[in-house]
Amino acid sequence: MHGWAGDSRQWQPLASQLEARGWRWCGGERGYGDHPPEPPRWREGAGRKVVIAHSLGPHLLPAEVWAAAGAVVLLASFGRFLPLGAAGRRLRTALAGMEAALADTASARAMLRSFLSEAAAPEPLSALSSGPANGPLGPLQLERLRADLALLEQTEGLPAGFPDRVPVLLVEAGEDRIVAPEARALLRQALPRATHLPLPDAGHALLSAPLLEPLLAWLDTG
Repeated sequence: MHGWAGDSRQWQPLASQLEARGWRWCGGERGYGDHPPEPPRWREGAGRKVVIAHSLGPHLLPAEVWAAAGAVVLLASFGRFLPLGAAGRRLRTALAGMEAALADTASARAMLRSFLSEAAAPEPLSALSSGPANGPLGPLQLERLRADLALLEQTEGLPAGFPDRVPVLLVEAGEDRIVAPEARALLRQALPRATHLPLPDAGHALLSAPLLEPLLAWLDTG
């Protein structure tokens, strides 16, 4: 599941590589851009079921998806987005500015480009795949972005229904400019048995990160 301001196109490189190795990929859409909303669901007859979710993505999954999951991969994600203290207050102020920018198409598009530039860093914005910021941003799209931004602000821990006793791979981006270090630490504390995969040079979008081989190795053994 993609995160805030994303869509399924961001998964194409990883999905094609996994499908070439025999996995079957299915994903959801939040409808932020020109792709209509599509609830995430498991394919009929699927074997081992692995949730792979980026950023806010785990918080966008329904309980029935979590209930059938046999393993979980969290990519540059978080349980509680706003840490306590000064770091949380700064982020809350930033989120208020982002919410205000969603009042109209022009300001929303400019805000999304700024946000995605931070998500892509240290890579350039041009390295990201085309997404909602490049498509239509009408009233429906702006309302969906606004609703999920509020959800992000309200997160307080692991999402409802998160499975207790399945293998978890926790991929952490060392150069993440979106998820605060304090929020990353809280997620590690919430999942003490998870396999931790730090990617010191990767940004929030995990562009050019050496992810595939460690992920495949973990899937084989996790």
